[in-house]
Amino acid sequence: PVPLPPPSPSGNSLAAEVRDRCARGECLVRCRRRLYDLSAFVRLHPGGERLLRSRAGTDVSAALDGPPHRHSANARRWLEQYYVGELRDEQVAVRDRTELRSGERCGGRWEPKSWGWTGDLVDWRKPLLWQVGYLGEKYDEWVHQPVDRPIRLFHSDFVEALSKTAWYVVFLVWTPVVLYLSWVSYTALAQGNTRLFSSFTTEYSIPVHKYYFPFIFLLGMFLWSLLEYLIHRFVFHMKPPASNYYLITLHFLLHGQHHKSPFDSSRLVFPPVPASLVIAFFYGLLRLLLPEVLGLSIFVGGLCGYVVYDMMHYYLHYGSPKEGTYLYGLKAYHVKHHFEHQKSGFGITTRFWDHPFRTLIPEETFEKED
Repeated sequence: PVPLPPPSPSGNSLAAEVRDRCARGECLVRCRRRLYDLSAFVRLHPGGERLLRSRAGTDVSAALDGPPHRHSANARRWLEQYYVGELRDEQVAVRDRTELRSGERCGGRWEPKSWGWTGDLVDWRKPLLWQVGYLGEKYDEWVHQPVDRPIRLFHSDFVEALSKTAWYVVFLVWTPVVLYLSWVSYTALAQGNTRLFSSFTTEYSIPVHKYYFPFIFLLGMFLWSLLEYLIHRFVFHMKPPASNYYLITLHFLLHGQHHKSPFDSSRLVFPPVPASLVIAFFYGLLRLLLPEVLGLSIFVGGLCGYVVYDMMHYYLHYGSPKEGTYLYGLKAYHVKHHFEHQKSGFGITTRFWDHPFRTLIPEETFEKED
């Protein structure tokens, strides 16, 4: 953002600059007298771009406490990354700069080392992957305090490039595979040779016709949604022992880096190279458990579910769905998982599995004022 001019003793020049920039389409807000430039965040706002733009130039201190929802400590800490100035006279501004160094923020007090660019627990100028294992007991709290900045994992530029993926690469790589395997599965079923339970007895085996393919495909997608939930909850959100450097490093590589920097656009989808290894494992597992064509049909449905998952996950972070839609609710739900409810809300494409596993993020309620 364009730096703001220094305020006059009365603060009028800064207030006029704020009004002028908001009129030009920028999004500056106040929290009491602290000023924030949210122009780069409006499309990412879980409440929608329109809601945030409607508050441009206003004081949002009351809105932080809700309704529609009460903003978490992480959300208030996130806001401080966009701090640009204060609407105060010079004497008070000098005092507040001292408060800023001691950890005073809008809506609470924070330890400066836990959120900012300087004094952090890690050196952001170096690859983080080899540093996080030394955080020990501080790792879990640190990794769940998100920041708006890109992460570098590896020293090698080549390996670093392999760890990043644009969202459309997943679509371009796996969609042709889904289409081809769907055609192979359907034509194989059309031959009429596939039977369920044929390995036990021919008398009681069940023929699998080509007309069953759409239902088998949907079954694969359904099973993927369960797998998506289980992986997210029990693998991505495992809590590594504080004394184990390697498990902390592995956790950060798999998912911790995403929670630390949830809007790093190059790390929101699974890179095709490691993804192909995981996909090959599940394909081999289905080949062992089911007849070849039947296993392939379920597998291709699950692969399609994975592609939908990665595309939707990217959209939930970078999209701006229309208020009241299914995706709007999912976006708000997923952002709550990142900023406040890291031990619940594990569903990405659907909240269905959060119900039976009792990990649904509770709805907030607000008492009406008399």
